[in-house]
Amino acid sequence: MGLPVSPPCASGLAWTGRTARPIGEDTSLWRKPRALPAGQSGRSGSLQCRRPRTQPGSLKLRANRLNSTPVLERDTAPVSAAADTRGYVDTLVSIVTPAYRAARFIAETIRSVQAQTYRDFEMLVVDDCSPDETAAIVESFAVNDPRIRLLRQQTNGGPAAARNRALAEARGRWIAFLDSDDTWLPEKLEKQLAFHRARNAKISFTEFRRVDADGSHVGRLITVRDWLDYGRLLCDTGIATSTVIVDRSKTGPFAMKKTYYDDYACWLELLRSGGRAVGLREDLMRYRVVGGSVSRNKLKSARHVWRTYREVERLGLLRSAWSFANYAGRGVLKYWRF
Repeated sequence: MGLPVSPPCASGLAWTGRTARPIGEDTSLWRKPRALPAGQSGRSGSLQCRRPRTQPGSLKLRANRLNSTPVLERDTAPVSAAADTRGYVDTLVSIVTPAYRAARFIAETIRSVQAQTYRDFEMLVVDDCSPDETAAIVESFAVNDPRIRLLRQQTNGGPAAARNRALAEARGRWIAFLDSDDTWLPEKLEKQLAFHRARNAKISFTEFRRVDADGSHVGRLITVRDWLDYGRLLCDTGIATSTVIVDRSKTGPFAMKKTYYDDYACWLELLRSGGRAVGLREDLMRYRVVGGSVSRNKLKSARHVWRTYREVERLGLLRSAWSFANYAGRGVLKYWRF
């Protein structure tokens, strides 16, 4: 582990990640300047974003602006917040969880969300016409916790359609993804949001460990790179979906494509226009390895990665081959042992 650093962030909490190497601000993310409202001032010598932000490290200012309890204070009830110009609630994290035949694990997944030290979230669980008790289990949590919402699909449409249903109903600025058989460690949202705000990125992701189906065997730490842009991501397996947070104030509305790797295709699409996904070097998620899951058949997965290059990204043959060789090599190094 490297020495922790503590860059300032809008939440007022220090990030406790391991890297001390900052990345410069990506000017491709700047938007057209506009005049600030009377009485507000921005940073001297920099473009102002469409939505004014509080000064880093000022919990007091943030509380006054939102007229609520500071959002990263531990053990507080959910807070209300003003919506930005796109209608997103600035402090709210909308958690997207597609679920199909998830009765065995969904309760543990929901409990890991309820245990978060960051309290201002909504969890949208989309039942994709499961034939088991998935919907009933989710409903039992929703009755007692209004932050848990059950959405039912009329027909089985797969993970991309289920995620898009949740994205369409999500109210938060921040979109976090969590699959129905994975779990988060309690400080996942709190630490990652502080890190994400400090790095001013479109996407953030974290390290994690794999666990077996019954959770009795915890695997080695799966590390991440400091950052990935579009070119790097083409050659890398580094983003695990259940670690991802997306800042919609930077990406705008987005949706998953109906493809085998809808998540990978989505990250590529969000980064294609510029910007970076930044990696928090801290273990904050448990990825459950279950027989029959979408990503377990490696040969089938390899074919679909190739199709992503050629059919979704429309890369040329040489670039596809180079990207695939690097992607496969990193995948072997990443998963060669549990």
